[in-house]
Amino acid sequence: MPIQHHSRKRLCRYGLRSLIVLEDGVIIEGCGFGSPGIRVGEMVFTTGMVGYPEALTDPSFEGQILIMTHPLIGNYGVPSTKITEYGLPLHYESDRIHVEALVVAYETNPSHWTSSKSLHEWLVSENIPGISDVDTRMLVKHIREKGVMMAAIAVYNYSEDVNAEYLFEILKKTTRYDYLNLVDRVSPSRPIAYTPNKHWRETILVIDCGVKYGILRELLRRKFRVIRIPCKENPVEYLHEYNAKGVVFSNGPGNPIILKDTIKHAQNLIEYEIPVLGICLGHQILALAAGGRTYKLRYGHRGQNKPCIDVESGKCFVTSQNHGFAVDADSLKDTGFKIWMINADDKTIEGLKHVTKPIITTQFHPEASPGPLDTSWIFDLFRKMVERHGTSI
Repeated sequence: MPIQHHSRKRLCRYGLRSLIVLEDGVIIEGCGFGSPGIRVGEMVFTTGMVGYPEALTDPSFEGQILIMTHPLIGNYGVPSTKITEYGLPLHYESDRIHVEALVVAYETNPSHWTSSKSLHEWLVSENIPGISDVDTRMLVKHIREKGVMMAAIAVYNYSEDVNAEYLFEILKKTTRYDYLNLVDRVSPSRPIAYTPNKHWRETILVIDCGVKYGILRELLRRKFRVIRIPCKENPVEYLHEYNAKGVVFSNGPGNPIILKDTIKHAQNLIEYEIPVLGICLGHQILALAAGGRTYKLRYGHRGQNKPCIDVESGKCFVTSQNHGFAVDADSLKDTGFKIWMINADDKTIEGLKHVTKPIITTQFHPEASPGPLDTSWIFDLFRKMVERHGTSI
């Protein structure tokens, strides 16, 4: 029998009710905000007191229902998109919200000078349902014990009748997250160029599997001209066309093993003596391309202040993370890669270095600033690699 969890009996502020059903039978009632609707996705959680504009617009959350663990979300509203750097919105990671839905304990009114609208208004404008007045602590504990799972949510008016059985039927008919090619939803259809200023140095390619704007900003700060290319296209062709001296494989959503074309292109690229940086999904793609394996984590690593250790120096760095898959350490033999970084908590792989080629990877996000700048030096290292090894092919 399903487990029924009722929210407190109270009047919902926007006249919207909400219902969550998890694939293991848990049912949770609450209040709604944002846009009414029904959504299905993998339910995950992220930690951190701030950063909801960046999290909601992170393409890596495509296809997922996101729980924010901090109880009060919306305090500083939604920053204006007119605050930019290199033409990219400073407080956003893409041009739209990517989560299927947002779940919070309490959605609050904003009070901040940069706020252009409330969280509720933002979700309405992008047709995204939000759920509030639920026990997010219980939800997160449940996921930590059982593992991430598929869920269906509904946000609806008081006059509507939405029942759990209906949502369970929708959930049963929906393709599971691990089998979806979500990168196709977030990768561009054509190359996009960015030039920091007239004094730019080398050109680099970004294999865009759902790149965060923060990564682009870090590259542009280092005077790179950046060419974003679609994830499944062959980067070797673009290396010739743009006379590029380095390549970045970006972050992105979903199961890396699905990206057969991108993995094949990465295999070809490893053969060249060209500097390569892989971030998050890009880290996994390069490991797979070299013959390694990946596996799904029980509930993933998502949030701020995740400690990672450089096994070469012994230093520990504060990192921001958002991933549900990891590279299998036992599969690295004969790949040419050695372990560079590990997670201080569960010892999973957080970074790789190639033993003979100028290739480095990080599972964490060096462009984020939780510490606030603990791992931005990764981009400086890549800059030096391009200066030393970057040659046309």
